[in-house]
Amino acid sequence: MKSTFKLFSFLIISLVVLSSCQSSRRGSSSSSLTGWNFNDPSYGNYLKGEFKDGNVPPGMVHIEGGTYTMGLVQDDVMFDWNTTPKQMHVRSFYMDEAEVTNAEYGLFLQYTKDVFPPEDPQFKHIYPSILPDTLVWRKGLGNTNLLSESYLRHPAYSEYPVVGVTWLQANEYCKWRTNAVNLKILMDKGVITNIFKEDSLKFKGKNNFNTDVYLDQPYALFDGDSTIYKRGIPVPRKKGDPKPAKGAFTGRQVTSSDGILSQKFRLPTEVEWEYAAKAIFENREYNNIRGRKKYAWAGKYTRNRSKSQRGDQLANFKQGKGNYSGIAGWSSDGADIPNAVRSYPPNAFGLYDMSGNVAEWVSDVYRPLVDSEANDFNYFRGNIFTKKLIDQDGKVVIVDDSQVELDTLVNGKVMPKALPGSFRYIPITKDDTYMRRNYSFADNSDLNDGDQKSSKFFNLEEDQLAGSPRMYNSPIRPESERDSLGNVVSKLEYDKKTRRTLISNKTRVYKGGSWADREYWLDPAQRRYFPEYISTNYIGFRCATDKVGPMVRNQKKTATPRYIYSRR
Repeated sequence: MKSTFKLFSFLIISLVVLSSCQSSRRGSSSSSLTGWNFNDPSYGNYLKGEFKDGNVPPGMVHIEGGTYTMGLVQDDVMFDWNTTPKQMHVRSFYMDEAEVTNAEYGLFLQYTKDVFPPEDPQFKHIYPSILPDTLVWRKGLGNTNLLSESYLRHPAYSEYPVVGVTWLQANEYCKWRTNAVNLKILMDKGVITNIFKEDSLKFKGKNNFNTDVYLDQPYALFDGDSTIYKRGIPVPRKKGDPKPAKGAFTGRQVTSSDGILSQKFRLPTEVEWEYAAKAIFENREYNNIRGRKKYAWAGKYTRNRSKSQRGDQLANFKQGKGNYSGIAGWSSDGADIPNAVRSYPPNAFGLYDMSGNVAEWVSDVYRPLVDSEANDFNYFRGNIFTKKLIDQDGKVVIVDDSQVELDTLVNGKVMPKALPGSFRYIPITKDDTYMRRNYSFADNSDLNDGDQKSSKFFNLEEDQLAGSPRMYNSPIRPESERDSLGNVVSKLEYDKKTRRTLISNKTRVYKGGSWADREYWLDPAQRRYFPEYISTNYIGFRCATDKVGPMVRNQKKTATPRYIYSRR
């Protein structure tokens, strides 16, 4: 009996020791190839973060990637072959479940106004550059001027999708959202003190929080210096160097290896947007897989067919000439302008208003055709590869308050090229692409579609090519956009011999129908375009971000299939 008890006690002690060793090993996360311990000062404190799949960014839904037919198969009444069907594969990503609202965009406006006060001369163009154009509601023969005064800021419209925003402004919101989300993450984890409660900290101008700057030079934030970090440890400063603003930092610098910071928010690509809108996985019949799904919901009608809501409209769109909502009290879609987000049923992915309400900007440069030889894996047109600008001292250049470069758009609007407190980026050079096989240029917007290589005049020199016909030869911006008094100088070239189109590398795609569109445009495959500096009262936007890690959320190593489908 005693021997049995001793044996049992020995097994219990062994299991406890083994489990403690395993937990210790999991905590130290040692290298299986070298035996070195990660996150251990005895071994150089080399970092290895912990990845936890399944954390969906706030306000977003997970879109599991897969293959689908991009483009239109039916109802091509325009006969322009603008949406020729092509098989595409999309990687998993996250997408806003609804369009960005006036309230959410208003937060962006208020923060920008605080950080870059327009009354300061060096910041006077920043806040106006992100203001939506409320005058898009005006009509020469319409009584709509009240919407110009109330739609953006009145609380009655706070949950309505923001409109009057250009493609450029939508991108600026995405950049700001990245910084806002990551700043909250760092404050919640105690890495950075709550800067809004610290009276001694100034985050105006170049001292505002920027994710890229934090990852590279954290003590350059909040009026600090440019302390360089190596593996999370600051490099000792030389005698006489200014003191960094350590008052905001309470813990070790968080790096990308920690895996707690959010990925960058951006506009969805055209392929992603269409894939998310179609949500073909809800009905895997042959016709749907081949691209014949007409709306964001299942079925070929715009009215609800369920017993409890039979006859209700499933989207907000223009039903006919002079008919924006239907007859009062019956057959109405409930809105004659954009409606509040989430007013209509979501699609199978849980996304609202992918057909109707407002059309939405996507990130792609527009071309009438998606080339049949185009990349079929996460297709996107518009890549401009850049790198950080390094000064003569070998330091990354951070835009100073007095170094804001402005860009005057074709319509006379002024936008900063980079905000104070952010890194200055420049296009990559030939040295960066030397002997690369995957890309050769910085700007790939017209790659294989209107550039020199795809032109029949590809063998001409650049100076000869300048006067030759081009596939997409839009009017050229003048070198001098404003006179000495600051007035806009309009000198666009409209040469009948060479200027034949408005399509350029600054022309962007927008998808989906809107409150002002007929039913034809509700098809997710439809595609239209506007210059990136144009805004309307029927185009809004929503954000997307990349999903890191496995394609499927909470994927487990198992031999059993994840889904079992039955044919009904």
